[in-house]
Order: sequence, then C-alpha cells, then structure tokens
Amino acid sequence: MKDIFKNKVVLITGGTGSFGQKFTEIVIKNYKPRKLIIFSRDEMKQYEMQKRFNQENLRYFVGDVRDPDRLHRAFEGVDIVVHAAALKIVPTAEYNPFEAIRTNILGGENIINAAIDHNVAKVLAISSDKAVNPVNLYGATKMCMEKLFVAANAYAGKHVTRMACARYGNVVGSRGSIVPLFKKQAKAGTITITDERMTRFWITLEQGVKFVISCIENMYGGEIFVPKIPTMKIIDLAKAVAPKCKIKKIGIRPGEKIHECMLTEDETRHAMEFKDFFVIEPEHYWWKKQGHLKNGKRMPEGFRYSSDTNEQWLTSKDILTMIGED
Repeated sequence: MKDIFKNKVVLITGGTGSFGQKFTEIVIKNYKPRKLIIFSRDEMKQYEMQKRFNQENLRYFVGDVRDPDRLHRAFEGVDIVVHAAALKIVPTAEYNPFEAIRTNILGGENIINAAIDHNVAKVLAISSDKAVNPVNLYGATKMCMEKLFVAANAYAGKHVTRMACARYGNVVGSRGSIVPLFKKQAKAGTITITDERMTRFWITLEQGVKFVISCIENMYGGEIFVPKIPTMKIIDLAKAVAPKCKIKKIGIRPGEKIHECMLTEDETRHAMEFKDFFVIEPEHYWWKKQGHLKNGKRMPEGFRYSSDTNEQWLTSKDILTMIGED
C-alpha cells in the first residue's frame, strides 16, 4: 500500500463528523502523516475525539469554514486537505437556506482561497449524489461547490495547488442516515418510508474513506470521482433492519427524489469508466488529457449511472453485513 500521507501535514474539515472520525482512524492505523489536523467547530466533539485518539501527531483546531482568517491560520504548512465540512440535512437546508449557502458554498470558496494562498498541494472536496440534477437546496449547494472546486484549478495559476471532488451516495451508519432512524422507529413497532419505489446508492464509512484516499492518490486536478457502489430499495432496507415491524408509507418529502443519479447522460460525454469508478473530466479549455489514469474507457452515448438501473444490488443479507448485524 502506497503511503501518500507519509511525512505530510494533512487537514480535514468537519473532522469530528462520522466521516472525519473514520478517516482519522484509518489514516492513523495505515499511514504515517507527520501531522493530522482535525478542523471543526464543535469543541465538545473534539474533546471526546481527543480521548479516543491520543496520538502525538494529531492536532485539533476549533474553527468554522465560514471564517477565512481561521482557515488561513490553520492551513499554514498543510500539504493535503480533505474538505468534509457541510450542512447535510435536507430539511434543515430547506428551512435555513442562507446558512446552507454560507457553509456549503461560501465556505468552499474560503477553503479554495486559503489552500491557494498557502500552496496546499492537494484538496479533495466531498460531494454527494444529490448534487446531480438537484431538486433541493442541499443538492444545489453541493453542485455549486463542485463547480467551484473544479474551476479553482485555473484560479491557482502559478501555485502548486490542485483540487478535485469525490461524489458518492448514502453512507450506511453515518449520523443523520436512515439506518439509525429505522432502528429507533423499530423500538416503537412502526417504520415509516416515503415511497416503496425509492432506491438509493449505499456505501460504508470505511469504503467512503478508502475511496477518498484513492482519489487523492489518483487526482491531477479538476476531476470529479464517482465510485461504483451498490443500490437497494428503501423498503427492502426497512424490512432487513426490522423484519417484524409494521411499515407505514408517509409520502415523498419536499426536495426528495424517487431515485438518485451519480452520473448523467450529459456528464458521460466527458467521463471515463474504470474498473471500480468513473471520472468526470473538466470541460474547461485548460484541461488536457493527462494520462495519469490508465485503462479507462469511454461510455456509450446516453449512459446514465442511476440507482434504479444500477447493475449492483444489495440483498437483505448484504445490508445487514454493512450495518454490522449479520
């Protein structure tokens, strides 16, 4: 295993979240960074995380991606940034649109400016399948974030900074995901689902972290990486988590889709397919075929990577294994 973090200073925004904690766990176990900086605005979670991870090369910065001054201080001497901080709950973003924009879009701009000014070598921003043809504000902010980080490679000019994005689906077991909700509802005897036709892409925290690390290793700058991951119907998930519970249908919520898409027909025209992932290449004039990724192939006209037409599907046993109950 190549140690892309060896002797590097790595910083992760939103570092006390579910992804950040799993990222920290995997990096500490398998890599040898000179320093790993946990950047987040929740001092209590940082305090709890310090008790869990007691390594000398860990640093904790209380700060908000909305604050450019704090970011400029935190980015001094940093080699690699993973940008995971975001307001992620769809209804919360709908009800607090200005706050979602300030964190997810303007916060992304602050990350970009600080990274360029401090010559950070690589920045990988974590996006979402909801950024594709967005129907809610959260998805729209993630779409804008992707656009910012792709275009930022031109803004970097003579600086060494290169930026890319990783776009993937629902994370099994993360804070705010549907699995903990189903488990909580199961205790009351009734699980609620919005629509029995609904499908979603699924990935575990560990798979998400490993995918992000591989993106950092493979990126040139400007790409959006999309993993090939399985799909499952939400109703099948509910039955797997609580097979004896009553299921109540409550209707689709505002800003919710029946199926999610991670690669559209329009994006396919400038994308490459690899064994385990897709790469959406920039359409900007400055992007030239880099040749840094080998054995990729173009896809047929009209190809769409969607949760309802996906070739990989999870069984009930698969999902129970993913959530650690098999």
